[in-house]
Amino acid sequence: MGNVKQAFEQRVIVVPVERILPTRKLGKTTYTSKKYLSILSSIRELGIIEPLAVHPKPVIDAGVTSYILLDGHMRLEALKALGGTEALCLISTDDEGFTYNRQINRLTPIQEHKMILAALKKGVSADRIAQVLGMNVNRIHARANLLKGIAPEVVELLKVRMVANEVFTVLRRMKPIRQIEAAEMMISANCFTHNYARMVLAATRPEFLVTQKKSTTEISSVDITRMEREMENLQHDYRQVEDTLGETMLVLVVAKGYLMRVLRNESIAGYLHQHHADLLEELVSIMEAVSTDARHLERE
Repeated sequence: MGNVKQAFEQRVIVVPVERILPTRKLGKTTYTSKKYLSILSSIRELGIIEPLAVHPKPVIDAGVTSYILLDGHMRLEALKALGGTEALCLISTDDEGFTYNRQINRLTPIQEHKMILAALKKGVSADRIAQVLGMNVNRIHARANLLKGIAPEVVELLKVRMVANEVFTVLRRMKPIRQIEAAEMMISANCFTHNYARMVLAATRPEFLVTQKKSTTEISSVDITRMEREMENLQHDYRQVEDTLGETMLVLVVAKGYLMRVLRNESIAGYLHQHHADLLEELVSIMEAVSTDARHLERE
């Protein structure tokens, strides 16, 4: 289908905050909301975890380039409130502000692990990290040790995948070569659940296990049957979706195009923002999902 345009340049840059231009103004109640205060506390203790998403505006006054902020308005305001002068930014190749929140705002388990390790290396205590992130301190320790015993190749394969944390516990019971095979199978099936990993473990020959003791008794035949049935159901559902995916995506892309034209009308967008903010947020989320799925389909 031709070359697929990348959503972001392959680099993170540092941009002075005065050169980042917000595309919307936060409401007065935002600054007292739980979400904003959590972001404020997180940045104060750990720094910017997720880069802002910006698009380069044409060069203006005295050759200085400004950047349009597509995602991260709360992070930018929190950074300003804390006296920050620079922000880490991802450079978008498109100025469409509807497509990035979903990709940026969710940390994968491996990204969360690296963030926690970085904070610990800075001298931030596990108790303080737990308080900032609203987690139990035991969970912080578990996240910090998430990749112990995991092959580097597996980390690379799964670093941007939303993998169930229990999967890594299962992978640690396999030798590196089998871990890599398991990760590749999960990617092929697009299934990153604990049950799928357990099924792979059950099908692993003893010589590829770290410890061979109890390898034939830890998982009962009932468990294996249940996991096989789950995989059969998953494959059946996948085939059904695959048969209708093209037609469904065409309808969704057309609908998304219409919604985008509607929201480009400043009067309509302003009215929705003022009176139906929840509805507007839901529409934007739907368009984000359609854009993401359409890119994946085109890539395939």
